[in-house]
Amino acid sequence: MTPKSDSRAACLAFFIILLTHPASSELPRIIKIAALFNDDHGPSHELAFQRAVNMVNDDRTILTKAPVSADIGNFPADDSFKASKKLCELIRPGVVAVFGPTTPTAANHVQSVANALHVPFLETRWDYSTERSPFSINVHPHPGKLGKAYADFVRQVGWKSFVILYETEEGLVRLQELIQLPKTFDISMTLRQLTPGTEDYRPLLKEIKKSEETKIVLDCDYDKIEDILSQANEIELLTDYHSYLVTSLDIDKIDLSPYTEHNVNISGFRITDEETQPVVDYLKEFPNTGRGKQHALYSENALVYDAVWAFAKALNDLGSLQPLQMEPLSCEDPKPWRGGEDMLSYLREVEHVGLTGEIKFDADGYRTVFRLELLEKLRSRFKKTGIWSEGSGVNYTLTATEIEGHMVEKLQNKTLRVTTALTEPFVIERIFDYPHSQEAKERMSFDERYEGFSVDLTKALAKVVNFKFKFQLEPTNSNGAFKNGKWTGMIGELRSQQADMAVIDMSITSSRQGAVDFTMPFMNTGVGILYKKKKPPVPNLFSFLSPLSPDVWIYMTTAYLGVSILMFLLARISPYEWVEEGEGQLSNSYNISNALWFGIGSFLCQGCDILPKAISTRMVAGMWWFFTLIMISSYTANLAAFLTAAKMDSPVNSAEDLAKQTKIKYGTYCCGSTNAFFRSSTIPTYQKLNAFMESAKPSVYTTGNSQGIDRVLKEDGMYAFFMEGAAIEYHVERKCDLKQLGGLLDSKSYGIAMPKDSPYTKALSAGVLKLQESGQLQEIKKRWYEIERGGGFCKNDGQGNSAQLDLASLGGVFIVLIGGMVISIIIAIFEFTWKRRKLAVDENESVWAEMWEELKFAVNFRAGDTKPIKRDSSRAASKSLLSKSNADVANKYGVIGEEVKSLKSNRSRKDSTYACFNDNYGEKE
Repeated sequence: MTPKSDSRAACLAFFIILLTHPASSELPRIIKIAALFNDDHGPSHELAFQRAVNMVNDDRTILTKAPVSADIGNFPADDSFKASKKLCELIRPGVVAVFGPTTPTAANHVQSVANALHVPFLETRWDYSTERSPFSINVHPHPGKLGKAYADFVRQVGWKSFVILYETEEGLVRLQELIQLPKTFDISMTLRQLTPGTEDYRPLLKEIKKSEETKIVLDCDYDKIEDILSQANEIELLTDYHSYLVTSLDIDKIDLSPYTEHNVNISGFRITDEETQPVVDYLKEFPNTGRGKQHALYSENALVYDAVWAFAKALNDLGSLQPLQMEPLSCEDPKPWRGGEDMLSYLREVEHVGLTGEIKFDADGYRTVFRLELLEKLRSRFKKTGIWSEGSGVNYTLTATEIEGHMVEKLQNKTLRVTTALTEPFVIERIFDYPHSQEAKERMSFDERYEGFSVDLTKALAKVVNFKFKFQLEPTNSNGAFKNGKWTGMIGELRSQQADMAVIDMSITSSRQGAVDFTMPFMNTGVGILYKKKKPPVPNLFSFLSPLSPDVWIYMTTAYLGVSILMFLLARISPYEWVEEGEGQLSNSYNISNALWFGIGSFLCQGCDILPKAISTRMVAGMWWFFTLIMISSYTANLAAFLTAAKMDSPVNSAEDLAKQTKIKYGTYCCGSTNAFFRSSTIPTYQKLNAFMESAKPSVYTTGNSQGIDRVLKEDGMYAFFMEGAAIEYHVERKCDLKQLGGLLDSKSYGIAMPKDSPYTKALSAGVLKLQESGQLQEIKKRWYEIERGGGFCKNDGQGNSAQLDLASLGGVFIVLIGGMVISIIIAIFEFTWKRRKLAVDENESVWAEMWEELKFAVNFRAGDTKPIKRDSSRAASKSLLSKSNADVANKYGVIGEEVKSLKSNRSRKDSTYACFNDNYGEKE
């Protein structure tokens, strides 16, 4: 026979055996199982167990010819001896599996018996033992995997610190994954055990509140969860900023009705998904009528139900392939059941989808593959927000829109407590139209009494984000400092949940960021130096002379005189400067007065109508022009700097200047971020400044910015104050004696502070961004920095007008002008008087009368620009007659024409304008 025919024959023989021996694959006519439950959980566990048995027997798809018969026993929870005795009674007729109990001591006894008799033991309890009993199958999720789920949640939500409240040592073993987190992540953890033997946990909860910890992992029996939450609410540990992770898998069974208006975040996992088909069918068949542990879907009840179904499926798979025989069992004579190994192997390979999801076991009988639903409190109920699985961790199922909607809903039902302090211009008292007594002011509401940048910012933010608010003043008027291991001021109020947000000029620093949360910055600033302006010197009328030193002025005047004299001499020496006038005479334009006029005209860049002709004089003129070009350019360039130097002069202009001297003191606010900046700085200059401030006697530190400002004004240039640039900007606008030295030493920002891990931080940050984009934030700042309360008063007194020159600086120029005009008038009077005196010496006419006539002619606009020539009335006339008589004697025979012309020409040149009043004067006689 061929190999192929041999295989066919073997298959045919096997098939014939199956047909002729049907009893070989049959199960016992009645399959007996035993269940042992303690009295505490007996009713609910027993009910779930019986329901499962009934559902299996009613199902027509499995164990159709072998119904299941269950023997149930009960025992006191604290009596393991009675549990063992009851178990021996239940298994005596023979059973194929044992279910329960859930108490550790009784379960250990059942494990030892099951192991000895080779009877599979199906558990539904936490089992933290490291060594697994060979015949135990645990339907409960593996503790290590559950611990991983809790650790994944903590990492996902970003907890940086938390406290674990546990009830028993078993809980610590259960939460090992969570406890190991600080070893691999930057997370701090505190372990606190619930006080044994008492139901009053308030003292312990008060200690947690005092520690300012807001993240709590609660691991306790289900029945204690509601009591602990109620006591935590009394201690104010159920605020918006507290988060709880409850390790119970039945968190959805907790009554949240007392905390409907609380926005506390309570999270946890559940193992039963109410939307799956097995759960829907189960609730349809057995509607829930109980609460808590009596709930139909309470995890332990559901696990008992699923354990029976997993057993039934494994038994059905086994019965379809091989026979199973039941045998009597005895605790006194423990003989292993021969079918136990087969039953155990099928149980380990079974796969079933039940009330608690997918059920699969590993080689050790642990349930390591399962899925959990993440639930979070939403008002008075829990809402599914995510799913956990070992492979992917926590995956949130809510969309961004849903999350934002939940946050909006929370904010709409929340009145945020806004803490602030009296600081200009953030919060200042209103100016009333008429005086109010202090008692009347104290009766006013915050909005009626105060206003400022913080008030307007909060109102604008409330409109954008849609929330209500209430202001409260911090008693110490302090942002907060870390002293004696505790935060004070507004930060202390936030950490103790006495306030929901702080709106003030609070800088975002690393230390503060570790204590509270900050929104997106609403203002950028930095450390600046506040200093008092130097008093301007007494105005100098002749400050226009300052660009050049007195020596330069003297040398320049000497050069002017020297060049003018040289020009006069060279013009008289050079033949090219002489011009022929006729009759053999030469004339030269460069007399001493014209030479001086040429020099001054060139020096003042006005030019002159008398220009040199010779190369030598032109060389002198060119060098003089080059000299005046450089001197005038230098003078013009330095004039503005010298006229404004007094306004801009300061002994120090930067932090480096302060560090190089010790005469001028400087300091900061003792307890603010500016002081912390210098203490932590690694820049040598700032370290030197900090060392000086620390060692200065008396102290240069102040108790507030206002005290520092007063000290700057009082010490008149001998004290500089380091403060934030935004505050400097505000005060410089209003106190004209103050100014800022240099630029900012660092860069920082103001933000709205909120309690650590506040659920509203993201929403308020988005609101601040919207205010920035719409320009409202800039409008608020402009109003309180540049307009209200004297804003802009010193705007025209700052550096923007430092280039403007007042009359006191340029008064000397006007004096020179007026002086020159007065001198010119005096010279004009002297010239007129001198000339008129010569003309009127032989007449009875007064000089002042002549001067008066000339003045009337000068101011008479209708007189025109011409006037008749006046001649001498006496001496000039007699001189003319004498000249005529002499001419007649000399030329009694006649005068040749050319001689007449020559005579007239000479007479014309010799007689001045004032001497020739009338050419025909002698002829008329």
